[in-house]
Amino acid sequence: MKQILLINDVAGYGKVGMAAMLPILSYMGIPAFNLPTALVSNTLDYGEFTELDTTEYMRRVFPIWKRLGFRFDAICTGLMFNPLQAQLVAEYCQAQAQEGCTVFVDPVMGDGGRLYNGITQQQVQLMRHMVSVAHLTMPNYTEACFLAGVPFMQGGITRDEGRHLLDSMVQIGAHSAIITSSIIDGQNHVCGYDADTDSYFFHPYEEIPGLFHGTGDIFSAVLIGSLMNGKPLSESTRRAMDVVSEMIDRNRDDVDYKRGIFIERCLDLL
Repeated sequence: MKQILLINDVAGYGKVGMAAMLPILSYMGIPAFNLPTALVSNTLDYGEFTELDTTEYMRRVFPIWKRLGFRFDAICTGLMFNPLQAQLVAEYCQAQAQEGCTVFVDPVMGDGGRLYNGITQQQVQLMRHMVSVAHLTMPNYTEACFLAGVPFMQGGITRDEGRHLLDSMVQIGAHSAIITSSIIDGQNHVCGYDADTDSYFFHPYEEIPGLFHGTGDIFSAVLIGSLMNGKPLSESTRRAMDVVSEMIDRNRDDVDYKRGIFIERCLDLL
């Protein structure tokens, strides 16, 4: 049975990050283990939060896991909080990759053309380092712009510009790449480059009003679960898009989008 390690932050109040991904992957039949990069009081857009950096804890965990012989079929990384943490995780991912582990990197940094509250330019550099060890990275359009060092275009980009942005992720070091939340030729798309088939794909979608937190984590979890269950990248991407859309539609009347979607009452959509 395949198993995955999630390396991400844990929010005390909010169905985001680890709290969004664990139930989805487990429901899809993939045992998911976790290593928190930080404990965060709540999702960041409430404007006030506190966090506990777990770098020293992580530094002690990896040697123990190595001695115990723990291995994973896949690792998915999310938010990183300092250079040492990124270095530790990158080295661990590289070592696991040499033993056949697939590395997924979700470079959590921002949306809507800006970085999230509490995210700095230094963390953009950290995420570039993480992307360099990824078999697949899946930034949104904002994050891809920060990673590539190109301007965010409010009005959107062309297909050629989308391909160039995907190529930039590969140039950083990723094997394959997906870019979400992008406007391409006037329509919302998720675009991707699949290195296994050396091909690009562009999946359009209709945007549902409202900014629901954690949808990127839901997308990543469904995408990864589908890939680990043997589906190709383009098909897995489309499936993840459809699930996110259905979950948003089901929860559109929620009065507090900042806390994310209650995943457990939506697992039947998988």
